Amino acid sequence: MKRRAVASVYRTGYSGAMQRHRLVLVAVLLVLGVAGRAAAQTPATSLDDAVRGLESAYGKMTDLKAEFDQTAFNKSLNQSIPAKGTVYLKKGGKLRWEYADPTPQQIVSDGKTLWIYTPALSQVNTGAAPEALSGPAGSFLAGLGKVREHFAVRLLNPAEPRDKDGNVVLDLTPKQPLPTMSRLILSLEPRSWEVRKAVVYDQFENTVTMLFRKTTVNGGLPDSLFTFVAPKGVATVPLR
Repeated sequence: MKRRAVASVYRTGYSGAMQRHRLVLVAVLLVLGVAGRAAAQTPATSLDDAVRGLESAYGKMTDLKAEFDQTAFNKSLNQSIPAKGTVYLKKGGKLRWEYADPTPQQIVSDGKTLWIYTPALSQVNTGAAPEALSGPAGSFLAGLGKVREHFAVRLLNPAEPRDKDGNVVLDLTPKQPLPTMSRLILSLEPRSWEVRKAVVYDQFENTVTMLFRKTTVNGGLPDSLFTFVAPKGVATVPLR
């Protein structure tokens, strides 16, 4: 039930497939978790150097803010749905997604409670933080400091480790089956190890592509950012 509730709020279209919705939650938490900034270093092209840089970024990060552009593609419908906004993350399962387009919406959690506020409906759905926030994706700041414990990792193209923009591209496959994620492609800037782009595949080959910009790590985000008080006149509806 909890997972169905989370699925319904993501900007992949209210009538989209359930797996595709949940894909966004799990994958994007993971992706933004690796967008930490390590000390500047010589750009690397080897798999070991890339993984070390990624894991180093995890270990140093306590919070993160980033702007994002998102495109969800439904293969069976041959339909793409765009979205954009700002995300805030903090250790302890704290998150705040502020969608600006195509329809304003806020998704907030203090790690225990989840609030989903949709101004167009004058409604906030609330309940216990769902199972999707637990495990490797939800606990990325602490749990994914060791990427190879959870994923089989390789260079997407060993012959040409970097894409046309100079980013090192990794291909990750979960070691334990995940219904929401069968594959994750990360494009990493090789000095800061910041994630520039992520493409997540589910078992039906639907994809969610995320582009990140204006990333700020360890900016000291206050805990108050991860709680929600419903505006006057807004109905509160339990998640189910």
